[in-house]
Amino acid sequence: MATVLYITANPNDHQASYSMAVGKEFIETYRETNPGDEVIHIDLFKTNVPQIDGDVLSGWGKLGAGTEFSALTADEQAKIARLGEIVDQYISADKYVYVSPMWNFSFPPVMKAYIDAICAAGKTFKYTAEGPVGLLNNKKAVHIQASGGVYTEGPAVGFESGHSYLKKIMMFTGVPSFEGIFVEGMAAAPDKAAEIKANAIVKAKEVAKQF
Repeated sequence: MATVLYITANPNDHQASYSMAVGKEFIETYRETNPGDEVIHIDLFKTNVPQIDGDVLSGWGKLGAGTEFSALTADEQAKIARLGEIVDQYISADKYVYVSPMWNFSFPPVMKAYIDAICAAGKTFKYTAEGPVGLLNNKKAVHIQASGGVYTEGPAVGFESGHSYLKKIMMFTGVPSFEGIFVEGMAAAPDKAAEIKANAIVKAKEVAKQF
């Protein structure tokens, strides 16, 4: 049995969001294809994901200098412990499904906070004499991204920095299989929005059956 983290970064549900609508079809198809697997939904807009702030940096510095965890401040302990829970859950999973809209050419800030949490030295990557090496070599991931414009081709292709950034993170952490499903161009061609969504759902179901 595999464990799948269904990680969504959208304040809207599947009725109001293109990315969530396609994500819903993907995960439902996956469940039908893999009834024995466990799917855990992580709604990043409803999940406590501490930002790497002054408390976290201060606490990490103290721990690195040999201070006992119990000697940290209450805020330092709470935030560092929570970050540990997040990365441990991430490591224990086998597959990752990311779902996000494009906001200002990237993804919502809650996604960046989550990525910061799971990029932990000694857990998802390690430092070597040749540079950092990813440790998640037996995992796979897919990213469903919706955008009003078209960014996978044409004159705006260089502006996209959500999926491309996530791809770098998957490479950095050693995830060998990473695929993108794009729902794009609905605002540019509103008369084709329903068709674009339908085509993306077909693609999502195909990928889900093989994921």
